[in-house]
Amino acid sequence: MATADAPARELHLNVNILGGLGLHPGAWRWPAADPLSFLDVDSYVAAAKVAERGLLDAVFLADSPGIVQDVADVPPYNGIEPTLLLTAIARETEHIGLIGTASTTYNEPYNIARRFLGLDVLSGGRVAWNAVTTYNAHSGRNFGAGEPTRAERYARGNEFVHVVRELWTGWQPDAVLADRSTGRFADPGRIRPVAHRGPHFTVHGPLTLPGSPQGYPVIFQAGGGVEGRELAARFADAVFAAPSDLDDARAATAELRAQAAAFGRDPHAIRVLPGLRTTIGGTEREAWDRRDRLADLTDRTGELGALAGRLGVPYAALELDAPVAAELLREEPGDGGGHVDPVARRLAARGLTVRELLSRGLGAGYFHVVGTPEQVADRIQLWFESGAVDGFNLMPDVLADGLPALVDEVVPILRRRGLFRTEYRGSTLRSHYGLPLPGRRPVAVTTG
Repeated sequence: MATADAPARELHLNVNILGGLGLHPGAWRWPAADPLSFLDVDSYVAAAKVAERGLLDAVFLADSPGIVQDVADVPPYNGIEPTLLLTAIARETEHIGLIGTASTTYNEPYNIARRFLGLDVLSGGRVAWNAVTTYNAHSGRNFGAGEPTRAERYARGNEFVHVVRELWTGWQPDAVLADRSTGRFADPGRIRPVAHRGPHFTVHGPLTLPGSPQGYPVIFQAGGGVEGRELAARFADAVFAAPSDLDDARAATAELRAQAAAFGRDPHAIRVLPGLRTTIGGTEREAWDRRDRLADLTDRTGELGALAGRLGVPYAALELDAPVAAELLREEPGDGGGHVDPVARRLAARGLTVRELLSRGLGAGYFHVVGTPEQVADRIQLWFESGAVDGFNLMPDVLADGLPALVDEVVPILRRRGLFRTEYRGSTLRSHYGLPLPGRRPVAVTTG
């Protein structure tokens, strides 16, 4: 029930259209999939149209400015830069939100601010920027840079997001006049430069265009750890989290909301949307058979590497049917730039084998539900009604048939239970998420 302190909540669902294929590394070999989808803009557009048919909040595109996969075994998930794909999707859809990832480590604030606000204007206010502090060495080498420490990345990231947001608010709502009768197009006094000079950036501004119908893009944050939560608490409208279980999700959300309140923000104004991997079958046995068939299409090198990073242990120390050595888990994990997960380390310390840890989705970094549409809906409902999350970034194993299963089989169950919308009630991403305009109104043009 809504109270004065906690407004009524609504379930929110995005879908990650990773590489046009799906989350599972074997998705490209699945019979229903096209192995070259990552290069085909039509595959992304088709997925977005399915998501819009289901009235989902948004499509989500991850990115990293370098090849981080072993392309001998899997296609790059990040072949085409996200804002290019989202521009094409914007032209072919009407309501679905458009979330694109861009690094604060290997970009400049002015370019990112201009690119995402431009896309927001073109789409009628449907865009979000997922701000990440890229940490892989592959990307650093592409920019002639070393690999900064975690502290350095987040110091730069905080300043970066601050500057971008300042640039987005440089044009006051009434700056554009477009008055034919007087010949006055704009009031320069209502267009301010940011005149920023900081440790990492010197940016004058302003941008070359005013805001969109939602003011400016929604800000997502997808980093982990103490520094990532602090950045989210300061700036984010939504968080792409990666909890390992429900208790972890509850604790992380409570901490995030408390930090937001400490920064003077409404603690309920941040949408917490962790990743949820799905493998769906008509029966539970069919779902597990599907999971096993996908596993047979790839080796587990990628999953093992990701698990090693989450545990903060050497890759070579992991054996599928053995627990992680207790002495490794007693050691303090190194910085390494990655996302060491204390919950994953606690589970490993209980003596679970590496295979059992992978079965919990820890190799992909997201909670995994294998089951029928009803079972997937049950898990979404449990997590949402517990207050641990506001919804999910859905991550189907294979987009080609896994996304239609979510839209056509899971979403109707959620709708019958009164948990999900029956229509879009607005035209912007902020309206989908129930977020207020960010202290400014859209430009009102008078033509005289």
